[in-house]
Amino acid sequence: MASEDFRDSLRRAAQSETHSKRKPVLIAAMGRLSLLAGVLVALVLIPTTTIVAMTVTKVSDDVIALPLKLEDQPNAQTSRLLASNGDLIAYFYSQNRQDVPLAEIAPVMQDAIISIEDARFYEHGALDLKGTLRALVNNAAEGQTQGGSSITQQLVKQTLISQATTKEQVAAAQKQSVSRKIRELKLAIAYEEKHTKKEILERYLNLAYFGDGAYGISAAASHYFSKSPSELNARQAATLAGLVKNPVDFDPNVYPEKALQRRNTVLAVMERLGKITPEVSKRYQASALGLKVTDYPNGCVGVTGEFSCDYARRWLEAQPALGATVEERRDKLLRGGLTIKSNIDLTMQAAADKAVRDTVKPTDGAIGAMAMVEPGTGKVRAVAQSRPIGDDPKKGESYINFAVPPAYGDSGGFQAGSTFKMFTTAAALKNGIDVGQTYNSPPSLTMAPGSYFDCEGGGTGEWKVKNSTTSGRKNMYTGLRQSVNTYFAQLEKQAGLCNTVRAAESMGIKVPFDPSKGITDQVGPFTLGVTSVSPLDMAAAYATPASGGMYCKPRPVDEILDANGEVLKKFDASCERVLTQGQAAQINDILRGVQEPGGFGFSNGTGLNIPSAAKTGTTNGNQAVWYTGYTPELATASMVAGVVTNSKDTNTNGRPKTLVGVTINGSPLNFASVGGSSVAGPMWAKAMQAIQSSLSPVNFDPPPKRQPAAKAATKKKNDDD
Repeated sequence: MASEDFRDSLRRAAQSETHSKRKPVLIAAMGRLSLLAGVLVALVLIPTTTIVAMTVTKVSDDVIALPLKLEDQPNAQTSRLLASNGDLIAYFYSQNRQDVPLAEIAPVMQDAIISIEDARFYEHGALDLKGTLRALVNNAAEGQTQGGSSITQQLVKQTLISQATTKEQVAAAQKQSVSRKIRELKLAIAYEEKHTKKEILERYLNLAYFGDGAYGISAAASHYFSKSPSELNARQAATLAGLVKNPVDFDPNVYPEKALQRRNTVLAVMERLGKITPEVSKRYQASALGLKVTDYPNGCVGVTGEFSCDYARRWLEAQPALGATVEERRDKLLRGGLTIKSNIDLTMQAAADKAVRDTVKPTDGAIGAMAMVEPGTGKVRAVAQSRPIGDDPKKGESYINFAVPPAYGDSGGFQAGSTFKMFTTAAALKNGIDVGQTYNSPPSLTMAPGSYFDCEGGGTGEWKVKNSTTSGRKNMYTGLRQSVNTYFAQLEKQAGLCNTVRAAESMGIKVPFDPSKGITDQVGPFTLGVTSVSPLDMAAAYATPASGGMYCKPRPVDEILDANGEVLKKFDASCERVLTQGQAAQINDILRGVQEPGGFGFSNGTGLNIPSAAKTGTTNGNQAVWYTGYTPELATASMVAGVVTNSKDTNTNGRPKTLVGVTINGSPLNFASVGGSSVAGPMWAKAMQAIQSSLSPVNFDPPPKRQPAAKAATKKKNDDD
């Protein structure tokens, strides 16, 4: 009978403790052990479902209040972020773990863990009475917790710790007490009633912590030996099995001598139990540990495309498919074992990274940032900036992602300057204004109050506008290519300020407007880019004409697979036609002139050997310079902006400041040298010229044929009638 075996074990254990110094302690302990014996016998003999009726002792009160069974909740799994070609970019996890079935764990690994942790695992039930009694005797006599738990009991403890959601629950699961041991026994008995030994061993090996951030046998085998668990030999298996008892003290990376001794102990036990031959045991005990460590960095720091990775992570935390709240989505990302197939192109990412870092150094008083978007799909191909991720300002590190919108990067953005003239051109074309529309565009011009009206019909004040390039009589071609401010002040007036704002908004630009709070960017200078944006905003906007008139929301991720490899969410393109093909073709035909001989960009070496178009931008105060260019297959926005760094007021760090007087990459900038084509343009060219061979040499669609002026006027009159 189990009860008789238990009491015999108790008697023998007590008789073995004969040392005179321990007699008083043992006499007191015997009384407590008699009580514990009664509880243990009850646990063994009474069905689990009736344990709640036990009233034999106050000692069991806290035990009875605990759950009668463990929930088989999924273990926390490691998620992976992949590039568009399937290459790994980063891991996300709360515990680095990848569960594997028992059939994929080498038999010698199974033998090793059973030999050292529970040699009679397949012979006894939920608990090994001899081992448990030995632990209880030492607990009662010395107030210490000693080994003796079966693998099932250990699994119970590890599961309770893993599923704990509060510090109190974690502490309770690890409390060194007799009541905690009894709780484990109760739950272990219930667990073994519904699970086979192989199921228990599989879950145990996948749940156990092997130290140095490796949870489960798969992560441990990969981390310490760069192998799958099916490939482990006896030497490696013994090393890993030896870690479970104390993964900190036996960590082979920190304490190799202790790990070696522990491994040899496991090998000796395996030999004694007949799991390996004496020859194998002797050979491996004489060998080195033979580690081949593979690290699994958690998150985006130090990975290829750090800020593309961070943008994808934060974008995912905003996706309802992963949960109802940010906390739920983050938990899913860190514990769900997801496979995230991103749209990041590693070749383009490498080109963007090199371009920004070759142009602006991390510790410069400026930021170089770039974003690449695929026209017609919204796929984000690369995000880059000159500063690496980190919190050391002396190294120029930052956690602010200046290349993406505030919601995903915490940057307030930068004014985009004359790149906004594309929106005015779009508004004009959408409202029937011919590209041949000419204005006398003097060096300076005063636009009277009431020249512009916001989208609520309110008039704006006087605006004094000056040219920074050239003057004279201009049409839409020469005005946009030469970036003539006074031309666009007049074109915006004719097209309508609100129409211009709406054109920008249709291409993804968020325009602040709350007159009740005195917040509005719906002002005359809107055409000159007074609204703060990010490079990703502008790349997506310029991808609109590149695609033939379709605006597509930027998306860094293509699809997410769950831990079983099933599609959890497919992110299809979210596009809307905002320009006709003819209007888009007209814009492309104008802007390709910037890239052709004689254009601003071409003169600074930004030309490509495939068809391309571009627009420069410089802001008032020279706080940021832009070069946003594209081919039919890729739109890239390049920005260099002055930013406040190392300020005593940390709230001002990262805010815009003038580039005049700033040194970038060893070259000081003066007023004359700060320009979109001269600073941001070369950075754009470094990236685009590096990847142009991978892009198709497809041409833009030709612009619509223009009607003779007389016919056009007649058509307009008829339309008005």
